[in-house]
Amino acid sequence: MRSLAAILMLLLMTCGVWASDAAQLINALAPGDFKERETAISALAASGAEEAAPVLQALSGGNLYVRKSDGKVFIAETRGDALALTDPVGMAAAGEGAKADIEKIKINNNLRRLISNALGGLTMVSTDPAARRKAALSVLKSGDPAALPSLEKAISDEKDAGLAALMKQAAAAATLRSDRSDAEKMAAIGVLKERTDRDTAALLTAFAATTDSGLKDAATAAAQSIESTLARWAAVQNVWYGLSLSSVLLLAAIGLAITFGVMGVINMAHGEMVMLGAYTTYVVQGMVAQHAPGLLPYALLLAVPAAFLVSGSVGVALERCVIRFLYGRPLETLLATWGVSLVLQQAVRSIFGPTNKEVTTPAWMSGSVDVGGVLSLTMNRIVILAFALAVFAGLMMLMKASTAGLQMRAVTQNRPMANAMGIRSNWVDALTFGLGSGIAGLAGVALSQIDNVSPNLGQSYIIDSFLVVVFGGVGNLWGTLAGAVTLGVANKFLEPFAGAVLGKILILIAVILFIQKRPRGLFALKGRWVEA
Repeated sequence: MRSLAAILMLLLMTCGVWASDAAQLINALAPGDFKERETAISALAASGAEEAAPVLQALSGGNLYVRKSDGKVFIAETRGDALALTDPVGMAAAGEGAKADIEKIKINNNLRRLISNALGGLTMVSTDPAARRKAALSVLKSGDPAALPSLEKAISDEKDAGLAALMKQAAAAATLRSDRSDAEKMAAIGVLKERTDRDTAALLTAFAATTDSGLKDAATAAAQSIESTLARWAAVQNVWYGLSLSSVLLLAAIGLAITFGVMGVINMAHGEMVMLGAYTTYVVQGMVAQHAPGLLPYALLLAVPAAFLVSGSVGVALERCVIRFLYGRPLETLLATWGVSLVLQQAVRSIFGPTNKEVTTPAWMSGSVDVGGVLSLTMNRIVILAFALAVFAGLMMLMKASTAGLQMRAVTQNRPMANAMGIRSNWVDALTFGLGSGIAGLAGVALSQIDNVSPNLGQSYIIDSFLVVVFGGVGNLWGTLAGAVTLGVANKFLEPFAGAVLGKILILIAVILFIQKRPRGLFALKGRWVEA
């Protein structure tokens, strides 16, 4: 028991010494001029005391005060006519002090920079990996040579290989702006060359402009290497953005390809089927949140069949009530479906209001995947691309390996012969229109994750959908896929140079010129009725 008591006493005495040392270092910030305060700040930061970071932050923020009677330093906050005091050693409340008895410790811009560097060094040895990463990135951006000693110490202690590499790059950036030897700066250039971002390229370019030694050529070559790597990644990123847009166009156009190809109907209400799918997603998510909140992460999955049924049912009703009386009169179907689209838009405005509705993205569709440290692929876009391909594959199987698909293809290729074989082409038309509208509803589910759910949602995609269908070949699913990918990728490559609006205009002109040379699109359907 005596030995245990002795150990406890020794620990208490040791803690008291540490607290006393920290208190002395903190109280040393108050007296003297700015030069002496600079020395005190450096000593406090070098001590590595746990009180150093909050005290320096308070000093930088103007919240560090000294009591005139005994020179003791406190962190203080204004409370009416008095100051609430906090003892920086232990961060315990120390009562209140009158403003006449407490004086703020003043600093200048040089001291602010010193504090910023000191805080960076303290953060570099933090137990929080995120804090260490943030500090290293800060030094990498500023290139402050004063951070080199802290960085070199942190690198030697760092166990995380990724963080250690980042710290070495930050140290290399600081080395280029220091007075170290040319050999060290040459090694730093080699380290920075492996980091592919524009800030590093700009840093190397700026360094090359300030030196006349052999380092200039090495820094210029490294900057050019980074720029060429970035250009390649930019091309890859444009392809990804194009594929992401293509998945949306494919979902929006694939249903139109079916209805337009089988029945030759110009359905201007197709965009509203997309809109109905998005609003169905909103309704399903609201119902799940109200009645079964535990299933909320899966509400989007529940919305997929619901959107297909709602949009598909509206499509069948539209075909039975309007379209079937107008076959063979394309202008009348265009005008009639345009009128239906206005009715559907107004109906949605009356039920849900004109404002945008929020559809929450589930956790499993949030976040992103980093590729090469340069390209970021968002999870919602990845899921939508996979969903579009799954819908395409499912539709292909339906068309190629089912009785309904066989009948649809028969009616498409030769309607009189299909009727003669006993196929009820009128019901095939209704079910086909319902299928195309249902797939448009699936597009609405996907678009609810990346676009505003509003009454005008479908209008943003109807023109692009027609372009995809006409360019790929009316009624041909492979043509629709090829058209969506081609137009989506081309649009994203044109946007950086021509802008979004002019890019769409150039795409439209290109499609018109293509149709002049190949009126049936990339993949034309074949059959007696088609060729008639």
